[in-house]
Amino acid sequence: MNSKTKKFFRRKNRQIFVIIVAILLLIPLLAMQFTDQVNWSSLDFVVMAMLLFGIGFTCEQVFWKVKKNTHRLFILVPLLIVFFLIWAELAVGIFGSPFAGS
Repeated sequence: MNSKTKKFFRRKNRQIFVIIVAILLLIPLLAMQFTDQVNWSSLDFVVMAMLLFGIGFTCEQVFWKVKKNTHRLFILVPLLIVFFLIWAELAVGIFGSPFAGS
């Protein structure tokens, strides 16, 4: 694959990723219109967008830079575990830290 093709695919992947993140962030926004159980502030949307973009672009870099699948696995699994732990902590406070608002 030449460099022009690689740039096209990277740009296309990023565009698709931005659309996916926007759709994911629309879910709580729409839920807030129908129920009182979802109550996100604008800061919540910003933090979640930063988390999603951060993990997404990091995973993309790993896929483009690391060639061996086993090495990708050893990098991506801990990254995803940390992402889900941060997400769970911010959502429900599984560790009871001040970040969860508890």
